[in-house]
Amino acid sequence: MTGTDSGLLAPVWAGAEAADLVTDEAWVAAMVEVEVALARAQAALGVIPAPAAEAIAGAVADIDVVDLAVRSRGGANPIVAFVTAFTACVPEDAREYVHRGSTSQDILDTAAMLITRRVFAVVDRDLLRVAEALARLADEHRHSVMAGRTLTQHAVPVTFGLKAAGWLSSVLDGLDRVRGVVLPAQLGGAAGTLASYVEYAGDPDHGLVLSAEFASVLGLPEAVVPWHALRTPFVDIGSAATVVTGVLGKFALDVQGMSRTEVGEVVEPSAEGRGVSSAMPQKRNPVLATLIMAAARQVPLYATVLAQSMIAEDERAPGAWHAEWQPLRELLRCLGGAAWTAAELAEGLEVFPSRLRANLSLTGGTIVSERLNVALAPVLGKVEAKKLLARLSRSPDFSEALRSAPELASVDVNALLDPSAYLGATNALIDRALSRPRT
Repeated sequence: MTGTDSGLLAPVWAGAEAADLVTDEAWVAAMVEVEVALARAQAALGVIPAPAAEAIAGAVADIDVVDLAVRSRGGANPIVAFVTAFTACVPEDAREYVHRGSTSQDILDTAAMLITRRVFAVVDRDLLRVAEALARLADEHRHSVMAGRTLTQHAVPVTFGLKAAGWLSSVLDGLDRVRGVVLPAQLGGAAGTLASYVEYAGDPDHGLVLSAEFASVLGLPEAVVPWHALRTPFVDIGSAATVVTGVLGKFALDVQGMSRTEVGEVVEPSAEGRGVSSAMPQKRNPVLATLIMAAARQVPLYATVLAQSMIAEDERAPGAWHAEWQPLRELLRCLGGAAWTAAELAEGLEVFPSRLRANLSLTGGTIVSERLNVALAPVLGKVEAKKLLARLSRSPDFSEALRSAPELASVDVNALLDPSAYLGATNALIDRALSRPRT
């Protein structure tokens, strides 16, 4: 039996552009693109006739992907059956030039780099959307004072602008990781020596020349050596995806906490049918943040499989290579879905400064205890000031207890209790985050 994998159980990527870029059909198309590039590179170097390369390029790859998947079991990878199916689509007089000198891993690894490049381009675009939205929030709310929380408790005053600036800086860190990943073409022949390519050309210098031409046709970097069993490119992909979904997960987790009913500091953008419950009509659940969190929890596990596959036997690995393919696809799906969802969340996030202020005052002024301790240290001594503040913080009305304390008769308590006067370098930090290049 065959069925549909449309994201029913993975709504973070259902409908996302990235999901369309990693379908079975997309993989087959990328394989075709690699075979065409190889033929064109060989034709450019005079190894196969130019008309044959163009015939291969013009072939209509009418391939049944379900049948191909089943037949792939015979070779433990899809390329063996794919080459047979694709060759049958090529005009008869050009068929002998399809896949000339190549090996399965050359085609599938290079196709994986093409697929990843396309997904990364979409992720890059969406991360820039996230960054621009967060930059706007950081600037608009640089003076929106709120409670900073550490270990879930009120700590000292911050601003929502600084929180958004922190999200922004992390997202740009993730964008740097995506842009820093090298996605090299793979060309090595059976055991990474390029021997078959050299033999067909009859030229001992042909291997490196073909490697460069092949990479150039595809617009991919040329590998220094074939990386059949040297899997750092896949690990780098997993690492970048882990960082990106992690920073987006941090953003999403903060939104979830701030959108709790009893907190009410932010709310996700509304849309028809979004956030509803099947049982409770009053609910407006933070579903965008929830989708991002789901991706952020999955991606590191897929990346772990890619990392484990670095431990690869000999010149080609039986199992380690094969273990990478599906985790890579799921990782790219989750990565693309998370970035796409985060862009919508950041662009539509609604902030309620009145709730920020109300929650700030819940502790009756104790949120500036650190400031009071610093200010009172010269008067009472650091240790005694801390003891006094700890005792007064247990009073029903902290601010009134401060004003009534005889030890503080000479201190302007009211001035010290203003949270907006204890924000340190907040504005400068926001400006520094906003000054990072984003284009």
